[in-house]
Amino acid sequence: MAERRPSPPVRIREVRSPTDRALGRAHRFLKRIFPRAELLPLRDWSETLREREAGLWTDLDWHLLVAEQGRQLVGAASGSYIGNVNVGLVGYVAVRRGLRGRGIGERLRRGLRSAIARDARRIHGCRLTALIGEVHGENPWLARLVRTQGALALDFPYSQPSLHRSAAHVGLVLYVQPLAAHRRALPADEVRRLVYTIWRRVYRIDRPLSRRPFRRMLRALPRGGRIASRRPETLGPPPHDGARPRPRPRRPRVT
Repeated sequence: MAERRPSPPVRIREVRSPTDRALGRAHRFLKRIFPRAELLPLRDWSETLREREAGLWTDLDWHLLVAEQGRQLVGAASGSYIGNVNVGLVGYVAVRRGLRGRGIGERLRRGLRSAIARDARRIHGCRLTALIGEVHGENPWLARLVRTQGALALDFPYSQPSLHRSAAHVGLVLYVQPLAAHRRALPADEVRRLVYTIWRRVYRIDRPLSRRPFRRMLRALPRGGRIASRRPETLGPPPHDGARPRPRPRRPRVT
């Protein structure tokens, strides 16, 4: 019997060119996991990397990391450094189903965090203040992030703008993971700036105030108030008492 060859190691690298074949592979991989309302079109990714090649980036940098095992793409992560608020936005982190639980997702997230931290030092000469992300509230990973890493699952009705014209805006939880100091709550004015920056600069929404979901978020963020975190026990999958079949959950957004 022939000996079974060991699997090649999983390598993490950043996609830097719009002509890199891994760009399309990563997009197709994420498209199988995330609803289209939550995934930017491939042409937007390509245009962003063309802007980098043209030297047009200022204080908004975008990164795409891929995990490759031999010739196969087995994971991907993307995120942005947002210089005006000195935070990193984690966009997507996903790993092929058969390889989950082996630390690949954590390696991707660490690589993304390191790339964004370098942006902060290069552009502003300072440490990154926080990582932020948008996650479905039923994702059990969010509860672990709040419980073990000091993240705040901000307690207000957050909406991600729909990234597809035929889909509605997406109700998610906006989390903030402070990196410099522990925080129990955030000033509502700080959260308002984060929300506006995400919509206006990251998703390139021309007039956020013209969108009803955006105005609804602002009404939930009173000037001068504070926004606390949801408790970990209120996050994660809903309890099931066995009385009736659980409805099929939508696929969680893993950031």
